[in-house]
Amino acid sequence: MHRRHLLLGSAMLVPALACAAVAAADPFHGDPFKSHQWPELKKEFLGAKARVVFDERVKVLGPAFAEDPMNVPITVSAALPGVQRIVVLVDRNPIRKVLELQPMAAQPVVGFRFKLEQASPVRAAALLADGVWHVGGVLVDSAGGGCTVPGGTRADGSWSQTLGQVSGRLFAASTPGPGDSAARLRVRIMHPMDTGLVNGIPAFYVSRLTVRDGRERELLRIHTFEPVSENPVFSFDFSARPPGPLRIVGVDNNGNRIDSRVE
Repeated sequence: MHRRHLLLGSAMLVPALACAAVAAADPFHGDPFKSHQWPELKKEFLGAKARVVFDERVKVLGPAFAEDPMNVPITVSAALPGVQRIVVLVDRNPIRKVLELQPMAAQPVVGFRFKLEQASPVRAAALLADGVWHVGGVLVDSAGGGCTVPGGTRADGSWSQTLGQVSGRLFAASTPGPGDSAARLRVRIMHPMDTGLVNGIPAFYVSRLTVRDGRERELLRIHTFEPVSENPVFSFDFSARPPGPLRIVGVDNNGNRIDSRVE
């Protein structure tokens, strides 16, 4: 009988040891891109003990090859209920966090352009109310150098004449929502968005924006970082057209304020 219990105990240990061996054999933590940066990226920006699943419903659309590494177009969407936050990360950029969106009354969708230093996975992580991060991404190839080159307005000195100017338009979205009332907001903010990685030019970038409707209700918040492209253009989607005029309010890392209306 004693021998039988020992055999049973040994048999139960085999699956556990096999699972441990599989975990040890995967240094990428299930990452479909098999990126060596992913474990540290996850720990730093999502949390060491965060629950993470790779989910095809979180889509990151971008070019296979970035012809202009200073202006790489990306669209992120998360077809999931109750998205609290979306964080966009780039594994191999010297500054890896690009932006963070709190959709609030907007759809969990954002379009923008960013600077890419070298070929890298570009990821979006969507946090749900249950505390689980759902992650999707795309691999973008590039000749590189997008983060370490001064922008055009730095080169010609025109940035100081246009700093903080906002232009925007609210129009019907291409994919209508309930009652065909869906809307898209496109906003452009004039700002050099310096990374701080160019000799003699310190980091200088828009750090926070909010969009408010005509009743001063906050529709969304977005935190942006150095890798966002110069004179950034953002696209946001709404399931129904918000009452206007919309107000764009923000600040850069030097304390310069942004406050404009989209009629």
